[in-house]
Amino acid sequence: MGLISIDGKVLRKLMVGGANGITKNMAALNALNVFPVPDGDTGTNMAHTVQAAAKEVLKQSSPSVADVAKAASNGALRGARGNSGVILSQLFRGFAKGLEGKTVATAEDLAVALAKSSEMAYRAVMKPKEGTMLTIGRAASEAAHEIAFDEEDITKCLAFVVKKSEEVLNQTPEMLPVLKQAGVVDSGGMGILNFFQGAAEALAEPGDVELLEGSQDAIEGTVAGTINPDDIKFAYCTEFLVEVSPNAKPGHSQDAEAVFRQYLPTIGDSVVAIEDGGLVKVHVHTNNPGKALEKGLQFGQLLNIKIDNMKEQHQEQLDFSTTSNEPPKPLAIVAVAAGSGMVELFKGLGADFVIEGGQSMNPSAEDIANAVKRVNAKDVIVLPNNKNIILTAEQAGELAEGVNVHVMRTLSIPQGVSCMVANADTIPLEDNLAGMREAMEAVHSGQVTHAVRDTVLDGREIKEGDYLCIYDGEIVLVEKDLQSAAKALSTYMLKDGGDIASVYFGEGATEEMAADVASFIENTSPGIEVEVYEGKQPLYSYILSIE
Repeated sequence: MGLISIDGKVLRKLMVGGANGITKNMAALNALNVFPVPDGDTGTNMAHTVQAAAKEVLKQSSPSVADVAKAASNGALRGARGNSGVILSQLFRGFAKGLEGKTVATAEDLAVALAKSSEMAYRAVMKPKEGTMLTIGRAASEAAHEIAFDEEDITKCLAFVVKKSEEVLNQTPEMLPVLKQAGVVDSGGMGILNFFQGAAEALAEPGDVELLEGSQDAIEGTVAGTINPDDIKFAYCTEFLVEVSPNAKPGHSQDAEAVFRQYLPTIGDSVVAIEDGGLVKVHVHTNNPGKALEKGLQFGQLLNIKIDNMKEQHQEQLDFSTTSNEPPKPLAIVAVAAGSGMVELFKGLGADFVIEGGQSMNPSAEDIANAVKRVNAKDVIVLPNNKNIILTAEQAGELAEGVNVHVMRTLSIPQGVSCMVANADTIPLEDNLAGMREAMEAVHSGQVTHAVRDTVLDGREIKEGDYLCIYDGEIVLVEKDLQSAAKALSTYMLKDGGDIASVYFGEGATEEMAADVASFIENTSPGIEVEVYEGKQPLYSYILSIE
């Protein structure tokens, strides 16, 4: 007669099998990257998300399919990483809604739940595209409806869903030209197929199925408890703004910035000095905050002075861990950044908490929600600084109950830096957010990385090892030499002019190499102000920005 209904126990088996299907193929999914860059992470994100779902399912002993589906949804929502993980979590969420109130499920019930699953995933994406994992989710739903009302056997229905989903997946290159150019099918869609394949394999197994462990590297923010207070060399975190007077000597804000950059390392570390519209934002860890303030007074009026004793602050964090009996402060900022230099930069600019993560190591929704709770504020601004973390950050806002979470849709580190510089917590929140958005939109970003495989994109032949110049998300130039790539990209980015250029150097680049790029920009674009930062970011040797 076949399997005509499933209970919670069988659904648990299907969920674990599906998770294993994605986990086993994680590396292959990562390799299905349209761009041949070394940070393909669709498989990693989907594996983390689906394993979080499966682990919650294994904790749920209820015989009800509704309870098991709800557990999977909760796990996926909290564990979601990257855009693919968030969309996957919405598929689980819709599936759970479709099974609400049911103890067992027939093939027809599962078809209805898959339809709800697809509907919710489409709703979660602002501008859904066909040829993506959304399409495969819908294809699975349509296949289930096509067979479930004629065939009762769930095993046969699932095999049909796998077959039809694979057929549609193979059509995705015709739906998205970028897939066709790269000669690949959609990686997220392949992940959905892998899930159904894994579920079908599990269903054929006679006993329980064990969950395979994937890469479980934790992505966590800097935790105060891991630091010995005695190791804090400079006790006072000193921050202030200098409103440069037109009568000041030498008289220009960029000169003030240069002076601070030279002077502050002599009295401390974690130095940041950034000029923006006549204001110089200063940050330094020092044992002599008065000396920093005195230097600022040489250039003009001091504003927003903030001096914290880091040893006492650290002890408070140890005492209260992630919670505090103190009343919440009005506003805090949580940022995501990859590379210790980038983390220090955001801390120096006033971020209350920095989650170390980014492309290829995306934080989960729960990671971001925990950081939001940790900063103990009524309103929290989140800077994802990566297009693949925006949806996750927005989902984290749902998990951080009792906190007003405002996600600035920053696509890059430079956009996040511009928001930090524009932050003015003394003005009304809406005005502050508007100022941040305006600053963010004025920034254009570029990256230099290397190709990990041969391919052809937009008629341009790319060889493994070539240096790729990416501008606002598109590969615009290909070079054989790293320095040539950075210089060519800067020329491309400055073709319409600019006032400030920033060079963040990371993996594969040195301070001397970055200085060479900065000199090139200064020589080819007279009058432009160039700033150089050691970001220590992985994968991208250079990140450039133009304002």
